Amino acid sequence: MQRSILILGGTAEARALAGKLAGDPRFTVELSLAGRTRAPAEQPVPVRIGGFGGAEGLAAYLNQKDVSILIDATHPYAAQISRNAAKAAEMSGVPLVALRRSPWLRQPDDRWIEVGSVADAVNELGEAPRKAFLTLGRQELLPFEAAPQHAYLVRSVDPVEPPLAVPNAVYLTARGPFGQADEVRLLQDHGIDVIVAKNSGGPASYGKIAAARDLGIEVILIRRPDLPDVPSVETVGEMLAWLDHAPAPLK
Repeated sequence: MQRSILILGGTAEARALAGKLAGDPRFTVELSLAGRTRAPAEQPVPVRIGGFGGAEGLAAYLNQKDVSILIDATHPYAAQISRNAAKAAEMSGVPLVALRRSPWLRQPDDRWIEVGSVADAVNELGEAPRKAFLTLGRQELLPFEAAPQHAYLVRSVDPVEPPLAVPNAVYLTARGPFGQADEVRLLQDHGIDVIVAKNSGGPASYGKIAAARDLGIEVILIRRPDLPDVPSVETVGEMLAWLDHAPAPLK
């Protein structure tokens, strides 16, 4: 008998996992995306787009669809979604496992300043004008309007609309992965002296971190939020192994 899997996605790992499971006769798979990206990458399994209405709505969906396994493969900074998933799993009795990529680790030549929030990152830029490369989600950029003295290079998957109310900003729309050599050229071409980023982990966006190390550029890194204490793995391979021995639903 096939077991139904719901993957809460939006990451490269979620897409890779869905691809691995798409042809597995033991499972039927649905991938859920929040819908924040206007043109999401093509997915190898059926996709549901949009929210559930909090933990209660997700629990109701799990029961309605008779989901056997819930996989939280959302971004490491999507803390609210992860909290809702943990609560919904408890309410519905559906086993939950998280696919959480490990964070980047500081290397000897890294010039990292770790802060707790985007607002803290804005403050850390200081008063003197700087050339900052912002690699945050477009919905998290508004605090930088409080520091209009800096020149900003902003990269996002979707266009930033409306643009920031600052006098000097350049916008790039691109989807990773981004190679180290390309990132070095980008930083040099724009005269960047500081990067503001999240510690997302994984290889797709690590190029800028390695490039900053090569060039001696400072990185203001926003710490990961606290996430629910649930069973978790770090790689797609580990997730596939977990599914081989997945527990039965409690309901």
